[in-house]
Amino acid sequence: MTSPDPRLGLALNFLSHFTAAEYLDAAREAERRGYRRLWVAEAAGRDAVTTMTLIAAHTERIEVASGIVPIQTRTPQLLAMTGASLAHLAPGRIALGLGVSSSVIIGQWHGLPFRAPLAQMREAVTLLRQALSGERVSFEGTHYRARNFRLAVPPPKEPVKILLAALNPGMLELAGELADGVLLNWIAPEAVPASIRHLEAGARRAGRTLANFEIASFIRTVVTDDVEATRQALARDITGYATVDSYARFFAATGFADETERANAAWKAGDRAGAVKAISPRMLDALGVVGSADFCRARIADFARAGLTEPVVLPFPTGEDPRPSVLATLRAFGP
Repeated sequence: MTSPDPRLGLALNFLSHFTAAEYLDAAREAERRGYRRLWVAEAAGRDAVTTMTLIAAHTERIEVASGIVPIQTRTPQLLAMTGASLAHLAPGRIALGLGVSSSVIIGQWHGLPFRAPLAQMREAVTLLRQALSGERVSFEGTHYRARNFRLAVPPPKEPVKILLAALNPGMLELAGELADGVLLNWIAPEAVPASIRHLEAGARRAGRTLANFEIASFIRTVVTDDVEATRQALARDITGYATVDSYARFFAATGFADETERANAAWKAGDRAGAVKAISPRMLDALGVVGSADFCRARIADFARAGLTEPVVLPFPTGEDPRPSVLATLRAFGP
């Protein structure tokens, strides 16, 4: 499962500091440097599909993936139309990264039900695959329904890959059972083998192995001389996730129960600064990569040796203008 020469992914989010021209220059530079895939996020800023289309139309070889779009905000039929459209634009280069997001984003921001995420994901992937086949589809589920749906364009000649965002055992096993790959997040190298065991369990349930299965993970990375200030930015980022229930459980299960408990206690008491201070140096060292180019390259290699087939370098914004650090990080990898 582990490649001796892992192919790096890059999460290149369309930061407000980049103009469209600057963003495309960065995407093309990533292609020249040999990154395997560009991942684009979606939360409350620019939507992933528009950004994926922009990248796909202005590059030639690099793969493009959503990382991640929630299944609740788009039906599987619409995701099939999106995947097919992008696949005709950039054959063999498209992956749909799907997730269940969080109760805040789905319930509060979008006003949609957030319930039974595993069951909903199973239905979404099943219906999406059927729709991408180009055949007429009728589907009756708890979360999704379709009657006589069929794509009005030819199905993609090269399949659209489906990768699931997964943290906890149930979703990891579902990914191993149904998906083409998984996208991990906020995981230390030491915790990767345990996640792989859950993927293997799901694959066995489906009568398959993890041969050709993709195991990617976002890795917050910044090449910088200002290590301390950047680590503080990383601590704030971790805190924002540690106060979300699903990530709190995940952090606790992967060895950071004390930090997570203290961060949540401070957060609930209204002490935001105290919550950030609860994130220990040990946790920062495990979950982020901050330092010189040589240090960052060596540390990313540790993640690959742990079992990732695609470490995804995710430069996170620091300072008033993050463009220099994002570009320095991008340029630290590849020829």
